Amino acid sequence: MALSGGPDSLALAAATAFEAPRAGLRAGAVIVDHGLQPGSADAAAHAARQAETLGLSPVIIRTVTVGTDGGPEAAARTARYAALNDVAAETGAHAVLLGHTLDDQAETVLLGLARGSGATSVQGMAQVTGLYRRPLLGIRRSTTVQFCADSGLDPWFDPQNDDAAYTRVRVRQRVLPVLEAELGPGIAEALARTAEQLREDSDALDHFAEELAEDLAEHSEAGISLPVAALAANPPALRQRLIRLAVASEFAVSLSRAHTLEVARLVTDWHGQGPLDLPGIRVERQGGLLTFRAALRQRKPRQPKE
Repeated sequence: MALSGGPDSLALAAATAFEAPRAGLRAGAVIVDHGLQPGSADAAAHAARQAETLGLSPVIIRTVTVGTDGGPEAAARTARYAALNDVAAETGAHAVLLGHTLDDQAETVLLGLARGSGATSVQGMAQVTGLYRRPLLGIRRSTTVQFCADSGLDPWFDPQNDDAAYTRVRVRQRVLPVLEAELGPGIAEALARTAEQLREDSDALDHFAEELAEDLAEHSEAGISLPVAALAANPPALRQRLIRLAVASEFAVSLSRAHTLEVARLVTDWHGQGPLDLPGIRVERQGGLLTFRAALRQRKPRQPKE
């Protein structure tokens, strides 16, 4: 499991140490020292000692170098997950537990709403994402703090969690309290429920799109094609998923919503437009097909399937 030493991950560490042996499982802890503030090594060592006292084994501290791409929060997250992935591979871990709570989920949903990037960003965090598990998503942060106090655990309170320079901290300290005050209690729970419902709906639409893509997609040396009539017959949510899925699977390119809508106009608003040149791909309507090809400078011969 990933242990920062804060109340959320420390409460999860205690629960994991209690439950794992009863389930016949071995559980350890990974502490990632980002080295971003004075005393971070001491905080990591303190967390490691508590993990060992709880009975977790192995307990591993990884010191990482945080880059600058995407801002400090994103860079720290990238470095942290890289370290967790490395340790999981080295130890043969079947899962990595993360201490995200319902409050973290509510903050994530609000941040997604602010970005305005559609249902995907408002889904928040999934209970299961590949190797990662988030068993505390239904539990409030106040519960983990109280659990640590009741259990005699000594959590570390990261000063960056109170630094208003970070967007997430401003959401936590200012935005959510205002919503609670003006709209009434239960906002965090409502946001978490919304995320769960959106994820269910989105997963279903993704499943339908994948099934349709298997039937509709036509591969060639040049790229991939989708029939215009079939795209037109589907509602926008499925049509746009089919377009994004075709591009992602064939060219490993993630289309933005703006680019996806431009491609969709070749289906819904066709009046003889020429090809669209988008990052990494060229899209063209040819007869009854919407054809996707790699951008000229990136085209490579298609490898035969084994």
